[in-house]
Parts: sequence; structure tokens; C-alpha cells
Amino acid sequence: MKNSTLGLLAVLALSLGMSACAPVVVGGMVGGAMVAADRRTSGAQVEDEGIEIRSASALRENFGSNVHANFTSYNRQVLITGEVPSARERQQIEQLVGRIENVRSVVNELAVGPASSIGERSSDVIISARVKAAMVDNEDVFASIYKVVTERGTVYLMGRVTQREANRATDIARGVSGVKRVVRVFEYLTEAELQALRPKPAPVEQTKSTPVMSGAGVPLTTNAPVVTPVK
Repeated sequence: MKNSTLGLLAVLALSLGMSACAPVVVGGMVGGAMVAADRRTSGAQVEDEGIEIRSASALRENFGSNVHANFTSYNRQVLITGEVPSARERQQIEQLVGRIENVRSVVNELAVGPASSIGERSSDVIISARVKAAMVDNEDVFASIYKVVTERGTVYLMGRVTQREANRATDIARGVSGVKRVVRVFEYLTEAELQALRPKPAPVEQTKSTPVMSGAGVPLTTNAPVVTPVK
């Protein structure tokens, strides 16, 4: 079985246990061993998780079940997707999220119209999983640095990337079956900034060599021949 198929099944298993438009992330487990695969600090990852929880809670308190909205935070930038009955609710939700503690900016992609169906949301989950599997299948792409969110066939890509990485991820997403449109919500890095993020190699410790002793207890010089006596 190909790696892409295994990756797809793993992501699907995780995603189907979440809300239909929850982001699909590979290598971004907060508080676990995989945190290092993300270009955010571990503190920023925990903060983003808190922002998403607080945003969802504020939505329930202020709008109940009258709207369908999802919140994805990356490095304190919040992407809002879903559907609302009118432009008024759309603006109110954006303002509500903008006032949440630690939110740096808001990208409002809420659509005005009827809420998506369960079938449409399930399709979005599958599309997100396909995009991530396609990334995993390409050796020149680090799938762990991207968040993928799909809403009504539109794929939103989030992460801290260079222009080169953004273009490559966009090309891959566009080639996935079912994708209608790709929207980039990236925080851009220069190649120099990316190089600075890479872990520095650990210094190699030099060990002192133990001198080879002759039978008389006198150290042999390094270039002296070692003579094996012949019986």
C-alpha cells in the first residue's frame, strides 16, 4: 500500500472524529513529541488552540445555533469559515473574534447563505485529507508545516512558509480531486529567515586519544610502527 494511502486513512480517521471543517494537520500535536515539526513556538501552538476554543465559546454564547462558523488560528491569525444568514452576522462575528485575547488579525471568509449540509461537510473533510496525503507523497514538501481547512470545496492553506513553499503547496492542492479554489492565508518568510529557523547541528565533542603503550610502559609515537613479535 502506498504511503499516500496510509496517510490518507490516518488523517481521515482523525478528521472524522472532529467537526466537518476542522483543520487537518500532520505533525502539529500540541504538547507532544511532534511539536518540533511546526514552525510556531510550542507556546504559540498552545495559544492558538486556546484562541480557537474561546472563539467557539463566544459564538455559542452570542449566536447559539443560528450560524455555522469555524475558527482556525495559526500564529494568532484567525481564519473564520462557514455560513451566516446575513452580512450583519458576518460583521458581528468578525468583531467578536477580533476582541478575543491574543488575536493578532482576523481573516473573514464567512459566506452569506444557508448552512452547508452534513454531506458537504463530510466531502470537505475528505478533500482536506486528500490534500494532506498529496503533500506527504511529495518529497519536496514538508506536510507538517501546513494547516489545511476546506469549506464548500474551497481549500485554505495556512502556515509560515517561503514564497517557494507557498507556490508548491498551492500547485499540489489545485491538483486534488474536488478542489474548487485555493486560498492562501500564509505568513511569509524569507529564505534567510527559514534558514535561521533550522536547528543548528550539535557540536562534535573531541575525545582525547589514549596513547598506545609499549611493553616497557613507554608511550609509542603515533607514527611509530607497531611490531608484532614472531615466535
